[in-house]
Amino acid sequence: MNENPYIIDNPAGHDFRLNRQTLVDPEILVAERERVFDQCWIYAGHESEVPKPGDFKTRNVGGRPVILTRDGDHKIRLFLNTCRHRGAKVCREREGNTKRFYCFYHGWSYGNDGALVAVPGDDAYPDTFDRSELGLKDVPRFENYRGFWFASFNPDVEDLETYLAGAKEYIDLVVDQSAGGQMEIVAGVQEYDIAANWKLLIENSFDDYHLHSTHSTWLEYMKDSGVSIKVPKGLLLPKRGIGRDLGNGHAVIDNVNFRGRPVATWISIYGEDAKPAVEAAKAELVERLGEERAERVANTNRNLFVFPNLMINDGSSVTIRTFWPNAADQMEVTAWALGPVGESAIMRKVRLDSFLTFYGPGGFATPDDVEALEQVQAGLTSTVKEVPWSVMTRGIAKEGEQLNSDELHLRTFWRRWNTMMTGEPAASETAQAAE
Repeated sequence: MNENPYIIDNPAGHDFRLNRQTLVDPEILVAERERVFDQCWIYAGHESEVPKPGDFKTRNVGGRPVILTRDGDHKIRLFLNTCRHRGAKVCREREGNTKRFYCFYHGWSYGNDGALVAVPGDDAYPDTFDRSELGLKDVPRFENYRGFWFASFNPDVEDLETYLAGAKEYIDLVVDQSAGGQMEIVAGVQEYDIAANWKLLIENSFDDYHLHSTHSTWLEYMKDSGVSIKVPKGLLLPKRGIGRDLGNGHAVIDNVNFRGRPVATWISIYGEDAKPAVEAAKAELVERLGEERAERVANTNRNLFVFPNLMINDGSSVTIRTFWPNAADQMEVTAWALGPVGESAIMRKVRLDSFLTFYGPGGFATPDDVEALEQVQAGLTSTVKEVPWSVMTRGIAKEGEQLNSDELHLRTFWRRWNTMMTGEPAASETAQAAE
């Protein structure tokens, strides 16, 4: 154990405490970038974002500027967005379609396969100048699972499917909503900053303990809209409201639906106009997947965390959310809506309405969460010397499955984070979430 440990983890003694320095210390952030972000698989984008040859998106992944593109052979590529000459960003546009990426500084240009294709005044270079060695650099590792593409800057990282472990089960539940097994990012993106440590958003994104206190306004709106949060009798679902450790730091809360989903039949907050489309979507699921699997896909919500910084919230819409720390007390958040390819116009409208009005930065939920996290950060920063530890023991003494309002899934993240930061093996709880 370190002299000043990041966590105190004693499952047998029902004790788990978090050192609050992990959320305020800039030096810890420097170490995180090397020991966590540079070692793991990081979500880079979805295949649907670059559907045609020449399509591209630029963004930051793992703190690096990159170009996500589909080359002339229809292969999806991820290049580091830096010219091999003097290092300027080769592509400064946010998105588009092109056969070449052109560096404005000295005019070097590259094909959408990364090859260096033109160098102004190349006759001035010596015979040792070899264009074939000066193409755009691919990220060291780039793999996908069911259309979700991940990058790693660690060339020796394990393969993506092994890394995802139990998270694959929940990605499958998301993708199985589509009749053709194809999901797509809906045009548009949400971007906002939060004045808080990035790890606080991980906790918040699948912490159902805060639901009734933090989101009381939304719950009152649901009540006034005639939506009951009680689960009807007779559902085929055997479980409700659990938290699970999925391995490798990934975790989930897995809930029976109560707030309405675009493919649910027993409840919907979207009005009578959407009812025929919702019922048709559920009928298609039953025909394709069978009644039990269709019920699982349609009538459960899941907040899936993929270590270290990806959340897939599959509730009244599907939201993909990533976040990157710019400072120990500041993060930038990016979120996209995901939906089945070919869904009806009214279903797409329903999905985007929820993406905006619940998950959006001006919706019912996110402003509450942002305020909560910024208040937490302010409290931590000003009192960390006097109150150095946070308690995270909810549910730790239970046998069997733990609820979505317990903290097994939060402890799952912190154990993996601590192992990557220190090299120390993680403790295991005797009371694990049920399989």
